[in-house]
Amino acid sequence: GEQTLVNRTVGKLVSLREELKHKPLSGTLGIGHTRWATHGRPSEENAHPHTAGPVTVVHNGIVENHLSLRASLEARGHVFTSETDTEIFSHCIREKLDAGLDLTAAVRSILNDIEGSYAIAVISSTEPDKIVVAKNASPLVIGLGDGETFLASDIPALLHHTRDFIYLHEQEMAVVTADGVELSTIDGEVFERAPKHITWTPSQAEKGGYKHFMLKEIHEQPRAMVDTLRGRISLETGDVHLEDVTLDDARVKAIDRIYLCACGTAWHAGLVGKRFIEQWARIPVEVDLASEFRYRDPLVTENSLFIAVSQSGETADTLAALKEAKRRGARVLSVCNVMESSIARESDDIVYTHAGPEIGVASTKAFMTQMLALNLVALFLGRRRGTATAGAVTHALSQLSQLPGLVEHILTDSTDVERIARKYVAARDFLYLGRGENYPIALEGAVKLKEISYIHAEGYAAGEMKHGPIALIDEDMPVVVISPQGSHYDKTSSNLQEVMARQGRVIGVATEGDSDL
Repeated sequence: GEQTLVNRTVGKLVSLREELKHKPLSGTLGIGHTRWATHGRPSEENAHPHTAGPVTVVHNGIVENHLSLRASLEARGHVFTSETDTEIFSHCIREKLDAGLDLTAAVRSILNDIEGSYAIAVISSTEPDKIVVAKNASPLVIGLGDGETFLASDIPALLHHTRDFIYLHEQEMAVVTADGVELSTIDGEVFERAPKHITWTPSQAEKGGYKHFMLKEIHEQPRAMVDTLRGRISLETGDVHLEDVTLDDARVKAIDRIYLCACGTAWHAGLVGKRFIEQWARIPVEVDLASEFRYRDPLVTENSLFIAVSQSGETADTLAALKEAKRRGARVLSVCNVMESSIARESDDIVYTHAGPEIGVASTKAFMTQMLALNLVALFLGRRRGTATAGAVTHALSQLSQLPGLVEHILTDSTDVERIARKYVAARDFLYLGRGENYPIALEGAVKLKEISYIHAEGYAAGEMKHGPIALIDEDMPVVVISPQGSHYDKTSSNLQEVMARQGRVIGVATEGDSDL
């Protein structure tokens, strides 16, 4: 019979290339993946693809109910070899094959049990002529060649091989063979979709077909968030693994104060991070603008942890503040996006955000991933200090792993946003209000508007509105009120009423389904 050959390595792609030189894989069909799973630390066992019996799977995305699925599979005798959520797919599908289903039916029958985001590609040595793929809230494209068919998570990856593509939509699957593709919904309805011929120039390919980099980067947020979580979270142990952080428990317990230091948008991420760290690790946190930190006499000691946040890793003020903190004996941890940047090189510990290059002026994916990374740092510190239980951290991590899918969902439809933008396009001043963790988001919203549209905007803590800004509110002033359901909801709603009473125009940002607001 046919057999599936698997080759996996840890580290950079170069090491996989070397490995394949020594042990070439022959065959006419294959799947591969060059990223870590989100769950479990990077190791050979946790690397894709994942195999169970004849079934082998690669997967992008996050299975949100993987702990409960894993528990029931283990109860039925399945033995797992990794900590990943991806391995769920191979065992579930194997079970269906053992029950007599063919590969396509087996894949289709398990998808309703999976909660979360996925793009999967599945092969089985029992049917060695096909790859079965399925997609939900994670990108997947199919490229059509001559006597060959390709699949990937995005178009630029395949442009060297073909320019004819079929895009899969949500809750769709396909059976891919050398001769072509058969498309169906996950409920089994077969349908046709004409391929699109892509005529992108190299510069359009770089922009992924979007009009400009900023729009492309806004749509890259879910992928960037998954990459920030990747290889760092373990729901089984309720812990966070940060590969370039070497703080041991004793050192963490000795920390008596944290200084978070950054500029601009990264400073807003730091203000959100302060709340996470104080909540989970119970250490007092000061958030400083780097340019201010440099010119005061900060009370930094050997027991201080200094956290620098910078997308580029080259921000001059932040680098100077870091060096000053280091000179005074602080331990330095940086959250940055660029490998081997100056700030990363000067730090004792690093958490890379893995957002990928950001070319647009207004930071979107960098900001999202900085907040996510600081949340992981907070959970990491909380576990080391014993202030956060494994159970609480598992719960937090499972909620964090749902975020990329929610962001993906928001980005699928921007009609409301466009409608509101057209309505207020003539306004010259905007006010943004938020409370708690949404106060820094109000500040960031105002910065975005200034940077992109050159319209004057201010962000305020909602409770401060009556101390000044209220004098400016009239029927020409749009006020963006960030008011999701949660502990600050009632208070923020009362600020919203105050704006309405002065004829201000309220743009509410609310939880889906909140009809009261």
